[in-house]
Amino acid sequence: MRILLVEDDATTLKYVADGFTAQNYQVDSATDGQEGLTLAKHNQYDLLILDRMLPKLDGLTLLSALRTSGNKTPVLILSALSHVDERVKGLRAGGDDYMTKPFAFTELLVRAEKLAQRNVVEPAATDIEVGSLKMELLTRKVTLDDSELMLQPKEFQLLKYLMEHPNQVVSRTLLFEAVWDYHFDPRTNVIDVHIAKLRRKFEELGHGELIETVRGAGYRLCKRH
Repeated sequence: MRILLVEDDATTLKYVADGFTAQNYQVDSATDGQEGLTLAKHNQYDLLILDRMLPKLDGLTLLSALRTSGNKTPVLILSALSHVDERVKGLRAGGDDYMTKPFAFTELLVRAEKLAQRNVVEPAATDIEVGSLKMELLTRKVTLDDSELMLQPKEFQLLKYLMEHPNQVVSRTLLFEAVWDYHFDPRTNVIDVHIAKLRRKFEELGHGELIETVRGAGYRLCKRH
């Protein structure tokens, strides 16, 4: 994880930088706002720790410039300005968290970790599993007890939505809007037809009970298998 620390007090800068380095973080530092803004714009950071009272360019001006440019790096403001009005100014300028000096490094570390984790993009899931029912999203292959199910496109989308909400009652309205992508028409039986087709395919493999009808509410994909 890479951190940019913008702090003009040499003692504080060394204390914070040494602490994060000891936790195996990569730390870049700047001692004035102009240098900090240049580093932040030209490098990719997981977190920016920013003092407010900086030479050449104050912290809030630096922060506003970053946000205006579209930079969404999480920013933790670390400042001696502790009044509630000052904290509000920092958060309104685009700060994600605000800590006042003096501070404990252990608290700073925990807050920094939580902010940095927000910026981590989890890889999109490529497989869904509900018991022995498995769906491979990239290949669109669906198996039940290792036997492949041949599904039509709408059947696949319908089952996908149910598998994404296992053991939850999903209304016909939600299914209709999620799979057919337009508002629900209470007169149509298209969902019932596709549910019936899915059930028949499950029944051929001995699992006709997988999709449960909840009268007056919708359908539920059960995880009992």
